[in-house]
Amino acid sequence: MKINGNEIRPGNVVQHQDSLWIAVKTNAVKPGKGPAYNQVELKNLLNGSKLNERFRSSETVERVRLEQKDHSFLYEEGDMLVFMDTENYEQIHVAKDLIGDRVAFLQDGMQVTVESHEGRSINVQMPEQVTLEITETEPTVKGQTASSSYKPATVDNGLRIMVPPHMSTGQRIIVNTETLEYVKRAD
Repeated sequence: MKINGNEIRPGNVVQHQDSLWIAVKTNAVKPGKGPAYNQVELKNLLNGSKLNERFRSSETVERVRLEQKDHSFLYEEGDMLVFMDTENYEQIHVAKDLIGDRVAFLQDGMQVTVESHEGRSINVQMPEQVTLEITETEPTVKGQTASSSYKPATVDNGLRIMVPPHMSTGQRIIVNTETLEYVKRAD
C-alpha cells in the first residue's frame, strides 16, 4: 500500500532503498521558505542500521504489512530465543539481537507478538509493562523525600533502574519495557 511521505508515523514499516525500515521517530517540519516535509528516523529491520530521511508530501513510499502471530516465550538457547505459536504449538527460533536490551524482560510463558515478513521473523512486540521485584536497593536517606529524587535499584532480572526513595528490597514494581523506567508500584 502506497502512502504519502507526510503520513509516515512511528511504528510504520516501509520499503525504502530496497530494504525494510521501521519509523522510530517522526517530526513534521514547516520551514518559513519551501515546502513542508516529514523528518523521519528509520531503523533497518534486517541489519539494525539507522537512517534519517526527509519525506515531502509529494513523495510516496510503500507501507509493508507484517504478519503478526501470538507466541509464548519458552527458553533461551545460546544466542537464540525459542517461542511457541499459541495456535498450532510450532516452535520458532529468533535471534536475541532482534530484541536487544529488552531480552532481560522475557519471562517463562510470556505472551509476545512475533512480526514476520515473507516467512522471516523481523520484530518481537513485548508487553508494554512487566512486573518485577526489587532485589537490592540503597536505604532511604532521611530528608531525601522532600524533592522528587530517585535512587538506583536492581530488579530480579538483573537490570538497574531508578526508583522513588520510598521503595525497598522485596517490593514489586511495574517497569516500562520500552523506556526501561519505573512506572508504579505493583498492587
